[in-house]
Amino acid sequence: METPERKYKFGVALSGGGARGFAHIGALKALEEFGCKPDIIAGVSAGSVAAVLYAAGRTSDEVLSIFADKKLRSFTEWNFHGDSFLLLDRFGDLIRSAIAPYTRLEELPIPTYIGATDFIQGTPVEFHTGDIVERVLASCCIPIVFKPIMIDGVPYVDGGVLRNMPAWIIRDKCEELIGINCSPLLVHTYKESILDIALRTFLLMERSNQNEDIAMCNLNVEMPEIANYKVFNLKEIRQVYISGYSATRRAIKNYLKRK
Repeated sequence: METPERKYKFGVALSGGGARGFAHIGALKALEEFGCKPDIIAGVSAGSVAAVLYAAGRTSDEVLSIFADKKLRSFTEWNFHGDSFLLLDRFGDLIRSAIAPYTRLEELPIPTYIGATDFIQGTPVEFHTGDIVERVLASCCIPIVFKPIMIDGVPYVDGGVLRNMPAWIIRDKCEELIGINCSPLLVHTYKESILDIALRTFLLMERSNQNEDIAMCNLNVEMPEIANYKVFNLKEIRQVYISGYSATRRAIKNYLKRK
């Protein structure tokens, strides 16, 4: 059987990782400097945020300025109904403003795919059409921390629950695929709180389900130096951005030497 022709030359898959997702912004800048602007892009959780902002034409400086001096409470509010700790409505408003005038995935200048998890069926899903903000929030919806996002009557949660690296979504659509992994995992002493235990559990799930998708990539960029940054820590987003930029430049240089 012949392999079907892949429509796009170069694709990028962006993993989840919370605030460490700012590394994606640096990584995308490094790729552009090597003449590797993606023809197609896929993202999960924090990677979905980076993907839609990039596809909407936001520059790295613009993205950093949007989130500069912000804290978690700038984007969320407490949920007093008992089905989660926090609500994501404010974050949705921020994303909607940042990607204007685009409102639907199919409108974005770069074909963009978002990974999420169908919470009822227990399956990974991808979105490439429909309301951008709804689908980004679904992709970012860490269970317990955030309330599942309802789309057409179906509850969705963070794509990282089952497939934290979205290579599977676009591997058959592009000739070359680079994976950017901003979710390294190191030994960590957690706080004895429900929230910290929930986040640590989620990070363990993310890390354990990535290997198959990493193997699909022609090049996978790892950045262990950002492992100690916390999921919701927005204080050091510029350092995380620089780490993503530097790690991607190193990885591409080494990759080109081997070719």
